[in-house]
Amino acid sequence: MAADKYSMGVDIGSTASKCLILKNGEETVGQSIIASGTGTSGPGRAVAEALGMAGLTMEDISCVTATGYGRNTFSGADYIVSELSAHAIGAYALFPGVRTVIDIGGQDAKAIRVNEQGRMENFIMNDKCAAGTGRFLDVMARVLELDVSELEKRDALAESTVRISSTCTVFAESEVISQLAQNVDINALVAGIHDSVAVRTASLVRRLGLIEPVVMSGGVARNGGVVRALEKELGVSISVSPLNQLGGAFGAAIYGWKKIS
Repeated sequence: MAADKYSMGVDIGSTASKCLILKNGEETVGQSIIASGTGTSGPGRAVAEALGMAGLTMEDISCVTATGYGRNTFSGADYIVSELSAHAIGAYALFPGVRTVIDIGGQDAKAIRVNEQGRMENFIMNDKCAAGTGRFLDVMARVLELDVSELEKRDALAESTVRISSTCTVFAESEVISQLAQNVDINALVAGIHDSVAVRTASLVRRLGLIEPVVMSGGVARNGGVVRALEKELGVSISVSPLNQLGGAFGAAIYGWKKIS
């Protein structure tokens, strides 16, 4: 029997580092998400944690593929792949047949077209402004004195929605502060913040050209309130995997596996 082979994907983002280890290109045996991105100890810690979960050492890993914003800073990579291609590969493996991938990360948002073979065909990206990204949600949560993990629950409790008209993070922050001063319901404000993210993201998707099925990846996909708002704005159903934040690392691990298999 042939020996097992392990491929590792390391996704180094602006605000988080993710690592995923695949056994024989199929089974996830180790994974980690560290809330520290490029230029920090995050990538090394993510790798160590994923290896620990898998019960492996680096000597057991057949290949390492780096992706994400800080991919070119990772010295231990055998291969490098863009985060756009990695998310397309990962989403297609999780949801065969997907044609549109929406990836909202800490500092940018991307709409990615996937062809029928599971490869990236086209994309549109917002990386000039923090509005509509994880950073925007972090800022809004801080203003509301909430942890960002509480936003989904607050959204679900909202009986109405307060519209956030500003598309700039700085102006939106001032707008939310003003609403709080008027004792506006926080749950309704959260719903409005999620709608604001959805409107900006939907504009990217429409410019790309919406083709179903649609998958959402990236850290913001953990927030069901944003997913709900985006489904409503686009008028489609959006699939989300439990591996959503690890989508890039998963795609990178698959990319490396295909190189060595």
